[in-house]
Amino acid sequence: MAAQNKTREHLLDVGERIVRNQGFSSAGLAEILSEAEVPKGSFYHYFSSKESYGVALLERYFVRSVEDMRRILEQPNRSTQQAILDYFSAWKQRIEDSDCRQGCFAVKLTAEVSDLSEPMRQTLMQGRQHMVRILAEHLDRAQCQPSELLAEALYALWCGADLAARANHDHRSLLAALWLTQQCLEQKSTHLLTSQHDSPTSRM
Repeated sequence: MAAQNKTREHLLDVGERIVRNQGFSSAGLAEILSEAEVPKGSFYHYFSSKESYGVALLERYFVRSVEDMRRILEQPNRSTQQAILDYFSAWKQRIEDSDCRQGCFAVKLTAEVSDLSEPMRQTLMQGRQHMVRILAEHLDRAQCQPSELLAEALYALWCGADLAARANHDHRSLLAALWLTQQCLEQKSTHLLTSQHDSPTSRM
């Protein structure tokens, strides 16, 4: 059983690396199997199709993302407000570390597979909702209200900033997202999402 799990994880490791670079549609099974040095028959022992393999990639990604999110948000000796800012700062840093060429795996696949695969779309939706719920819980602890609406807004903001950073190959969208996140946390209100007061554009 341990050997089987190791082979399955190896297939997912290799596949995630290739899909990150090429996208899901362009990543062929033959290339994944060749890179992983796993025979085709073994692949179908673990996954019924490429689509089910995509679902497994996303499920594993969200399990790890939730673990990382909780680890950062539940840091000892940190205020909840600071921990939330640390979480988004870490998101920004990961993209910058790749010279703004790679970001969130789920964000990369959302536009590509949402119309291509209903099971993968459902997995993306469920994973995203899970992370938004966790963020809302911590925003509530930080007395940032309405926490559910703000969690949705901030998560959507960062998904968009992630895409823009990779499209432009620069971090301006990430800086803007971090600025707005900090403003919302400091003011503890979503009124800043529609306010023009003290915005970066008002000072240009």
